[in-house]
Amino acid sequence: MITTAFYRKLSFQTAKRLIFAGATAALLIIGAQGVDSVAQSGTAAYRAVEWVDLMPADDLEALLNPPDYLDDIEDGSEQDRLNSQLKPATPSAEDDRYQQALKSTRIMPEFDNRKIRIPGYIVPLEFGKNQLVTRFFLVPYFGACIHVPPPPPNQIIYGVYDKGFKLNHLQEAFWLTGLLKTTLTENDVATSAYTLQVADIKPYTE
Repeated sequence: MITTAFYRKLSFQTAKRLIFAGATAALLIIGAQGVDSVAQSGTAAYRAVEWVDLMPADDLEALLNPPDYLDDIEDGSEQDRLNSQLKPATPSAEDDRYQQALKSTRIMPEFDNRKIRIPGYIVPLEFGKNQLVTRFFLVPYFGACIHVPPPPPNQIIYGVYDKGFKLNHLQEAFWLTGLLKTTLTENDVATSAYTLQVADIKPYTE
């Protein structure tokens, strides 16, 4: 479960590899370790990106510097579970900068119509023939939107894969390649600030 203690203890260097985490055993290394910045898929080049690349720098800075009142929240308490983030509301002027970052739909416009390669976990939303997953959310840690609160919308990607694929276990991580668009998607599960027209899905390896 994500707790405010995690955000308080998160260092900048850790954040460059992990934007959020569920249980310690479920952490996903989101950096492209040992992988060239440009990978080949067929004849098209896809740029390997990290999740934090999709987040404006001031949003990341706000999350790395949470307000002092969070120190008064007891670790493991009901309030600490951030239940209000199960489906983030639209940021308001009354929110502090930290809360705004948790709900942020702000995107990095340079990634619009960019061919990318990114790792993540699949949260299935729609199925086609033979129960193949065709629509899903891609998230940076296992359990997001299911067992633990979702990341900010700019850390969730809505995946479109008409071909469909078989998802055997939710804890499986994958590399996805495709065309990224800065398109907002909202449903009862979560809100995403990006959409990926998926070209290929492969098991995650470092």
